[in-house]
Amino acid sequence: MILKGSQRAGGYQLAAHLLRGDENEHVEVHEIRGFMADDLHSAFQEAYAVSKGTRAKRYLFSLSLNPPPEEKVPIEVFEAAVEQIEQKLGLDGQPRAIVFHEKEGRRHAHAVWSRIDTSEMKAINLPHYKLKLQDVAKEMYLEHGWKMPQGFVNKEERNPLNFTHEEWQQARRTGHNPKELKRMFQECWAISDSRKAYIQALQSKGFALARGDRRGFVAVDYRGEVYAIAKYTGIRTKQVKERLGDPKELPSLEDAKTKIAAQMSYKLKEHLDKTKKAQEKQSAAFKFKHSQLVQRQRDERQKFTQFQEKRWNEEARARSEQLAKGLRGVWHRLTGKYARIKRQNERETLLALQRDRKEKDALIFRHMEDRQNLQRQTKEQQNAHSQEITQLQKEIASYSTKKKQKPLDLKKELKQASKERRKKQTPAPDKGPEPEI
Repeated sequence: MILKGSQRAGGYQLAAHLLRGDENEHVEVHEIRGFMADDLHSAFQEAYAVSKGTRAKRYLFSLSLNPPPEEKVPIEVFEAAVEQIEQKLGLDGQPRAIVFHEKEGRRHAHAVWSRIDTSEMKAINLPHYKLKLQDVAKEMYLEHGWKMPQGFVNKEERNPLNFTHEEWQQARRTGHNPKELKRMFQECWAISDSRKAYIQALQSKGFALARGDRRGFVAVDYRGEVYAIAKYTGIRTKQVKERLGDPKELPSLEDAKTKIAAQMSYKLKEHLDKTKKAQEKQSAAFKFKHSQLVQRQRDERQKFTQFQEKRWNEEARARSEQLAKGLRGVWHRLTGKYARIKRQNERETLLALQRDRKEKDALIFRHMEDRQNLQRQTKEQQNAHSQEITQLQKEIASYSTKKKQKPLDLKKELKQASKERRKKQTPAPDKGPEPEI
């Protein structure tokens, strides 16, 4: 299901567009939820009116849901998709409307949410909503067995130098799949008719073509891993040489690794800088949330105190009125009724005091829990950023080490290892029995 969303204004024009019967065979307003109004124009006008209490200009989020043309998708699937998207984007509970369109024998849907959070009177932020919609769309194609569009396939096979920070984190977690690697090398070979074209095809996937020690032509990835071209393409070495020419014209394996390491160090430093800025921004956001929370709690406590004082005065006045005055009061004192009412008032006063303290404690405990939850979120976010910064610093150090490493002299290493092995295998000379003392 193709999902296209946008943050927008113009609620009146949007309602008119969604209700156009001249462009659609059938139009059905499936749901209007969370609005006072029960028609589309009034609902979107209501969202606009609420947005005037904020700075938000684009107060609506509009989404179109288009299933594959050959598929007959039931309403339940559309509803499940809308619910999933609502949760993923953080729009759960927001006023929304769903409209179905049928055109040229196909059915698609539109969902529109109000972005204004009335409890805080601000627009809900929707970071990376396009990527999130694409994730949901891919999940739906896989879940329902629909044929996936080409735009969804193999997007992850990109040069890591072009990765965003989030894509870098994903690549670090998943690693390479051997089968996918072979297919990728074969695809690059299939679309290349020369060495220059093959180099460009490999570079687009994050690999560098180099001269191997014994294998002739090899590819090096951003981790420094080496892949024999003939082995991974399934092409004979002779055919590889015919297309790629003399391997001596290519950079050595160590030169290719050094160049990639330098490029990756620079890119990782960009990720590190972005993470540090995100940490600072998140810290400022939590401080703002904390100040807002404290202010809301102060306002709530002030209103609660005023409520309790008003109720206390009213109850005290009611108890006082139960005590008779004048001649009737004298009679009540003589009969003992005054004393009974006084004792009853004292008990009710004590119970009212206990009730008020219990209610106040409940309010304070709830406020404490809210602040503790925010503090917990703050610490979790800070720890996550700290771990990410530490990991990036380690990776930068690793690539920096690779840049400084000298090429390994295999002949010297083998000669030294052979010499040490012979020394261990040679028996020590027999010196005869030890002399007696």
